[in-house]
Amino acid sequence: MDARALAEAFERNRAHLAPWEPLRPDRFFTVQGQQEVIARQRGELSSGTALPMVLARDGSVVGLLTISSIVRGAFQNAHLGYWIDHGVQGSGIMTCAVGAATAVARDVLGLHRLEAATLLHNTASQRVLEKNGFESYRVAHGYLKIAGRWQDHRM
Repeated sequence: MDARALAEAFERNRAHLAPWEPLRPDRFFTVQGQQEVIARQRGELSSGTALPMVLARDGSVVGLLTISSIVRGAFQNAHLGYWIDHGVQGSGIMTCAVGAATAVARDVLGLHRLEAATLLHNTASQRVLEKNGFESYRVAHGYLKIAGRWQDHRM
């Protein structure tokens, strides 16, 4: 996928994602902004610290998953983040995609642990994770600054 397709997807889902994402500058939603994101992600991919993945349907971006903050050595751990287009939410696409990403983390990247964090009220995302064998083990208070404020997350 290219920067234009990503910019279109983010703009199309701007209101849908706003409650679940950090505040984004207007530039983020432009082709130029997405070119910058792609350049950064290519660097992370090259250094082995992240694996970004695009979900596409009929030539349009309908979601993203990223295995990020990959740590090697004795830890062999990473974080999984994702979002789904409002038009296909609830269709099971993300449940399948998280399952595939989990398999890639384990079987291709050789990771021992994959973590994900959800806002406490994001029950849809919690169900996606539960269906893929993730277990909640704690609440992290003030974990991420989402929608302009530090919010608690279920780990």
